[in-house]
Amino acid sequence: MSAQQPPKLAGINSPSSPPHQTVPPSATAPHQQPTVSPQPHPAEDPAGPALARPVEHLAAVQDRLAGWISDLTTLHDLTERLVRTDTLDGAVRETLTAGAALVGARRGLVALEPADGLGPDTTVGLGLGAADLGHIETVPRDSASYARLLDGLPEAAGPGSGDDPQEIAHPHIARDTTLDPRHREVAARLGYAASYAVPLVSRTTGRVGAAVWLYDEPAQPTERQRHLLGLYVRHAAEHIARQIDLTRARAAVTAVREDLLPGRLPRVPGVRLAVRHRTGPRGGGDWYDVLPLPEGALGLSVGGVTGSGPDALAAMGRLRASLRAYAVMEGEDPVAVLSDLELLLRLTEPARAATALFGYAERAAASAHPAGGGPGDAGSATRIVMAGAGHCPPLVVGPRRTEFAETTLSAPLGMLSCWEAPSIELLLAAGETLLLYSDGLLHRTGESMDRAFARLRSAAAGAAPAVRDDPEALVDHVLHTVLPDGRADADSAEDVVLLAARF
Repeated sequence: MSAQQPPKLAGINSPSSPPHQTVPPSATAPHQQPTVSPQPHPAEDPAGPALARPVEHLAAVQDRLAGWISDLTTLHDLTERLVRTDTLDGAVRETLTAGAALVGARRGLVALEPADGLGPDTTVGLGLGAADLGHIETVPRDSASYARLLDGLPEAAGPGSGDDPQEIAHPHIARDTTLDPRHREVAARLGYAASYAVPLVSRTTGRVGAAVWLYDEPAQPTERQRHLLGLYVRHAAEHIARQIDLTRARAAVTAVREDLLPGRLPRVPGVRLAVRHRTGPRGGGDWYDVLPLPEGALGLSVGGVTGSGPDALAAMGRLRASLRAYAVMEGEDPVAVLSDLELLLRLTEPARAATALFGYAERAAASAHPAGGGPGDAGSATRIVMAGAGHCPPLVVGPRRTEFAETTLSAPLGMLSCWEAPSIELLLAAGETLLLYSDGLLHRTGESMDRAFARLRSAAAGAAPAVRDDPEALVDHVLHTVLPDGRADADSAEDVVLLAARF
């Protein structure tokens, strides 16, 4: 008869019972018969229970290993999706989605509040609209779980700190009398019954924010779910911290670029102006300028430096400021202006090249009349003297013509030991518009330059008369006709400048 086995605990195999000890024959008492162990029945296998226990233990180990492998695979997939996000908003939304999947929730929010106070301070929701987030923000700060985490976190977490992140769980909000009544009211109105919140802390920059996931029914994550979420959130916090740094850097570059370019176009009698500027994600070096000059003249310029990023932006600012100074001194001679600019570029930026187009506009003499115009146009014509250095030719748009004003072929500034090229003279009738643009407008089409030039001319020629008479409407029409399907506003390595001057 088999010995009775002790019962198994949940999830734990009972230990093997010690083997039966038999007394050696020499140790038997006198006149006592040796103990004879009962022989097993031929149908019983004494090795059966002993073999079953290792098999069961091995199966349990395999199940545990399979669970670990499944968890690691899940974390790997989620973190791979996270690192593919390249914006702060994308990183936060991916963190919310992945966290909801790990803890079994449908909705949630992330409140960004970096410890250094430099922002951005914002709230992003998953399955929550702007009105829902507004309701949640009415919860007193000492009751809202994410706010309590933010207020209770240290300003910085030292590298290598082994402290586990805090967490706040509300398994049943409606029955939690420790919460503020407003908290329970908002939860009932929005239809969530439980919440689970964790902080977002980077080991290098400290506090980033806090995340909260909301359950439709009373619930709370299991220990395994909390463990997986903790591993994921540590990685997500570092990625979000990097995206915050990048967002701040982009904002700084944008602010500098806006300060380097004209804040608004000047008001010039007899001229209507409009401009559109689209820059690449790294901050390009294209510029535009409209400068009132002595004796009622007007200076128009567009250009760009090679490269991108802050160094190209700084070079662009220096060149634009220098061109303004040269234009004031000798603007009536555009060739001299660009020659001075080229000399400055070779002395201060020897490894950089630039393209530029500068025009000097003034009222034409009464005896002159523009090409294609009649004698009645003479008194209101505008004379423009223009020089270009490797830049695209301007486009003249009017009721009687739409044509490129071919400038002389010339290398960009900084490409030759000494730059000089003859200028050209344009006569524009009243109602005609001069379009100056950067080559980024053509490159963004993705077509050959010949086809891009044809597309640009066709877009301007196809504008309705009312559009041609309004520079603001004309630049919008040309921009979105040449670059349809959102390509005008999409991120690109190519800057776009489109400047219109209607005389």
